[in-house]
Amino acid sequence: PLEQFEVFEFIGLHSMFGLNLALTNLGLYASLVTAVLIALHLLSVNSQRIVPSRWSIGLESAHASLHSMVKESIGSANEQYLPFIYSMFFFVLFGNLFGNAPYSFAITSSVMVCMGLSVTIFLGVTILAIVKHGWKFATFFLPAGTPTPLIPLLVVIELVSYVSRAFSLGIRLFANIVAGHALLNILSGMI
Repeated sequence: PLEQFEVFEFIGLHSMFGLNLALTNLGLYASLVTAVLIALHLLSVNSQRIVPSRWSIGLESAHASLHSMVKESIGSANEQYLPFIYSMFFFVLFGNLFGNAPYSFAITSSVMVCMGLSVTIFLGVTILAIVKHGWKFATFFLPAGTPTPLIPLLVVIELVSYVSRAFSLGIRLFANIVAGHALLNILSGMI
């Protein structure tokens, strides 16, 4: 049942500099998801209408829900990151929804996509935290009131815990998608 997760080339384009520019099913579905998201948001534009369309109402309610979650999680001062979070949410959502269609490819069933997204976001958040807080960011790894002899041990434990988040989030998304699709494939084979 794992053949459905195989990445294969549609069009092989190998350049003279050793770059592999082949169009794979992963690249095709990622591009398709991006194109559908752009089209969906272009359809929801109400420049000429007084009454919003159903597309517009749906996307506005999704935006409002995400906005309230972001505001609760990271505060209203950090709402500048809402467009990025909104885009990532819809990319992963539609990537997973497209993967539920028969004979299609789930882009989050690739461990490289999941790990790439999680590690990139992890590095970005860490860099933003260092830029925003400076050396005070290091106090994040030292709980308040820690006895002096335990400081080295707790700093190492907190640092390992912090770094492992990037990998655990990517692996968890990948494993859930692969397990769900494999289970559906096995159960449908019994019928």
